[in-house]
Amino acid sequence: MTTKTPNTPDAPQLAKTHTGAPISTLPLPEPLARLLVLIGSATALIGTFLAWTWTDDFPGDLTVTGYPGGLQLITLTGAALTILFTLATYRIRGLNWLLPGGTNSPTLLLTLGVLGTTGYTMGAIADHLGGIVNLEPGAWVSGIGALIATIGALGLPSDTPDTDTTNPWQRLRHSLKAPAPKRAKPLPEAIEILIIAASFGIGLYVLAYGIEAYTELFIGFLITAGFGATALHRAGLIPRLNTLTAKHRNVTLTAAIIAAALFPFTQSDASYALIGVNILIFATVALGLNVVVGLAGLLDLGYVAFLGVGAYTAALVSGSPASTFDVHFPFWAAVLTGAAVSLAFGVIIGAPTLRLRGDYLAIVTLGFGEIFRITMNNLNGSAGPDLTNGAQGIPNIPDLKILGWDLGTEHDILGFTLSRPANYYLLMLFFTAVVVLVFRRSGESRIGRAWVAIREDETAATAMGINGFRVKLIAFALGATLAGFAGTVQAHVSYSITPEQYLFANTVPPNSAFLLAAVILGGMGTISGPLIGAALLYLIPAKLQFLEDYQLLLFGLALILLMRFRPEGLVANKRAQLEYHETDQLDVPDQQKLPEGTVGVSKAGA
Repeated sequence: MTTKTPNTPDAPQLAKTHTGAPISTLPLPEPLARLLVLIGSATALIGTFLAWTWTDDFPGDLTVTGYPGGLQLITLTGAALTILFTLATYRIRGLNWLLPGGTNSPTLLLTLGVLGTTGYTMGAIADHLGGIVNLEPGAWVSGIGALIATIGALGLPSDTPDTDTTNPWQRLRHSLKAPAPKRAKPLPEAIEILIIAASFGIGLYVLAYGIEAYTELFIGFLITAGFGATALHRAGLIPRLNTLTAKHRNVTLTAAIIAAALFPFTQSDASYALIGVNILIFATVALGLNVVVGLAGLLDLGYVAFLGVGAYTAALVSGSPASTFDVHFPFWAAVLTGAAVSLAFGVIIGAPTLRLRGDYLAIVTLGFGEIFRITMNNLNGSAGPDLTNGAQGIPNIPDLKILGWDLGTEHDILGFTLSRPANYYLLMLFFTAVVVLVFRRSGESRIGRAWVAIREDETAATAMGINGFRVKLIAFALGATLAGFAGTVQAHVSYSITPEQYLFANTVPPNSAFLLAAVILGGMGTISGPLIGAALLYLIPAKLQFLEDYQLLLFGLALILLMRFRPEGLVANKRAQLEYHETDQLDVPDQQKLPEGTVGVSKAGA
């Protein structure tokens, strides 16, 4: 057998498929394209200081000249960032740190964000007020400027070489790629800690702004935030920040807790704090599910039932007038009781079912979730014992009192007024910190490594001496316990609980489908991933209630796009990233085929 080398006649044919030259989506000279980006972005920015409409009937009052407001501020921010990152491509002293990774892909993403936000605003004004005649010159100036900037960005060369394809979609996809960030010079430890603290401060401001935004403003915020976050990732800033947070894990955890604790002090409306506490409940339960799905690899489709077990237990023992038990446990006892009952249910359900694998286990857990809901519905004194008041649920659950602190009343602290939702937010934040600590410690322990081994290959792990059933049962029980913890707080926050709160799928989270989606969307096996995924999946439906009839449709579409373009989730662990993007590590694209009969020449070698 002969081995063909690059000197054989077939080698030039192989080389022709890869030019190695940077390409762009539009055939424009690079200096002209970059100039168009600057001119268009500056025009879009100037347009935000002009009136966009003539009446204040459109939310945000876009009628003022010289003072941007509402969605104009979103466009202004995106345009300013585009100008900043474009100037950084000229290697201006002091701006080089902005582009440790990709050079032109961040600019393209930012221009698309500005164009999307401005275009949406113009369309919303026309729809809300009855036609484009209601648009003032400022809107047209910003819209045309955003379009010019996008055309210029499409003319910039890509950051990495690719095949010279004539498919515009392939060229656009490639232009959004960015190389890995360059190795950064080590900074003083104090500076690194300061960068971490500043990052969490910015994140707190962005989150508070998004929660307070009205519907139209939130959609524009979502467009800009999505493109902006992707641009920062392509620029290499987010990977570099991830390196710092991995290096200073304890500092990162402390900064995250402090930033989260400051959130209620940034809110003047109790309804926004209520969104915050519900996000924490949803996120904590999702993190508990991450133990089962992300670490142990067990597909649980009825996990919301464990949340319900904790909530019903707390409601029955906390002194509710509708409770069949004439008891009133103190809070710590109610929490431990709810967690213990959830643990018991986890063991009872897991012991006979965890010998199943894959789809069979998923079907059994789905059945358990439905059995729990139906059982709670039937324990009404008619179809069964009078225990849960059936479909009416358990109402009038009293507020908590912890060390004399009544969480149901307002409290003034340092000139800030903490409302009832803010009090429960701080309590739930404590529970979230506990769950994060448990997840982190268990994941790094011997049992955590056994979970990962079972997830990757249960047969091989069993052959190496790991008791698969015991390890999976521990994961199932721990996940149920963490959900029970969150359920005890949820019962007091919502005042009442009903069986219909614990469906498999519904437009209002938490439910099993949304919990599983939060883990997959955020990133299985990570700590911050499910927290981010849960926050997004709760916040977006809460702010876009007018899409109630189409939420599940859009939700499914978003998951399809996510699985196509980022299957490892928003925050991926290294193992998942390497598994899903193994071919991306090659210098030669996937579509390059070796000539028929070629032996001994690999893609990388070619």
